[in-house]
Amino acid sequence: MTNIITILGSTGSIGRQTLDVAEQLGLTVAALTANSSVERVEEQARKFRPRLAVMTNETAARELAVRLKDTDTKVLGGPAALEEAAVLPEADTVVTAVVGMVGLRPTLAAISEKKRIALANKETLVCAGELVMDAADKSGAEIIPVDSEHSAIFQCLQGCGDRREIKRLILTCSGGPFFGMNRTEAGRMKKADALKHPNWKMGPKITVDCATLMNKGLEVIEAMRLYRLPLQQVDVVIHRQSIVHSLVEFRDGAVLAQLGTPDMRLPIRYAMTYPKRGETPAEPLDLLTCPPLTFAEPDRETFPCLALAEEAARRGGTACAVLNGANEETVQLFLLDRIGFYDIFRLTEKAMAALPVVKAPSLEEILEADRAAREIVSKEHLA
Repeated sequence: MTNIITILGSTGSIGRQTLDVAEQLGLTVAALTANSSVERVEEQARKFRPRLAVMTNETAARELAVRLKDTDTKVLGGPAALEEAAVLPEADTVVTAVVGMVGLRPTLAAISEKKRIALANKETLVCAGELVMDAADKSGAEIIPVDSEHSAIFQCLQGCGDRREIKRLILTCSGGPFFGMNRTEAGRMKKADALKHPNWKMGPKITVDCATLMNKGLEVIEAMRLYRLPLQQVDVVIHRQSIVHSLVEFRDGAVLAQLGTPDMRLPIRYAMTYPKRGETPAEPLDLLTCPPLTFAEPDRETFPCLALAEEAARRGGTACAVLNGANEETVQLFLLDRIGFYDIFRLTEKAMAALPVVKAPSLEEILEADRAAREIVSKEHLA
């Protein structure tokens, strides 16, 4: 059970909902971090009174320090300060809600201090899953996934002492806002269209990833790392209602599923209270009024990013870091209206084709693969 938390990425969707849960549970907040949202962090700091607030943007950090000078909250700036926040001795749980590779080093730092990791930063496991899981094994740190799909699997596996009993994991996928479209129709979609997710309220980057199905591809890799299973034991099905959050099929034919309303506060709360459960203000699932539950194969032709992620998983090594880095860069360009919808796939595929795969990479090799992938995208989109 969590008592004191640090939130890496407190101003994003997951971070804000984590603060809602913290308030409901009466948790103490030791540290908050963000990039540049000074006003929002000031508001959070005045309400939750953390010992430390970090802004990775140093200009924003200086402004926040001035605004909070009448409080006891210490303000630090720069990406390296994330690691200081991650290892505060009083915090027993670190919620990694930052988006992208920036979450990797502070997550590893928190693991080294045997913190409970409430993991919402999937890029950490996608790019450096073996390093992260090995570090957790060494330190004894708990990793509790916050992604709804991986939280569902985690819950379904409680009591399963032998992972050899697992036949496959089945990740559910809403299909995103462009479900049912062909390539011509999807290719005409713009930023505003991609940001209209049918079921979940999330940040812009992950919402675009849901539109391309790259998010599900990244989650396939994340599941492989978390549960140490090969690609052939991780499947994806389209489930438009987002009520069945994922399933586990066992060798004896039994299938366990976790169901609930599409509310991220539920997996966040589970990560805070595990192994216990408690009352929640979230809307309960009513089986008598919920819509019929449907399942379908994903359309990998119209949404090739899913297959591209699966190919990166097959290659292993730094291929996943290249995939992630290139995708992060292309999604940012798409959100700036500089490239089209299918350019996300095209440029990410180019980066994967251009860079060799380093097997069993070090942290430095992973970071270099990420940097090189971003550089290729940056150059290619101008060509």
